[in-house]
Amino acid sequence: MITLDDIEDMTCLTRAEIAAVAEHEGLPELNASALAERMMNLHHGPQKVQKMICDDIRAALHRDDLDHARELFVVLKHFISEHPEAERGAG
Repeated sequence: MITLDDIEDMTCLTRAEIAAVAEHEGLPELNASALAERMMNLHHGPQKVQKMICDDIRAALHRDDLDHARELFVVLKHFISEHPEAERGAG
């Protein structure tokens, strides 16, 4: 049987990055894994994933959830370091 861990391991994203997409889109992580992987293979897709994470940071800040905003900032930094094409202005 294929598990959620197996599916997440088949993507080019970390579990934290998938969780951020799931949070942004209001999806279960299984669906977010498929969506995020698909987006990473689209033209400007990595930039859209980066924007989702930034949107999540902004939302956390607006509700004064600084701990979650910090966690997401770490996710964003790692995402950009692994996927430099996601930086704004790239490509």
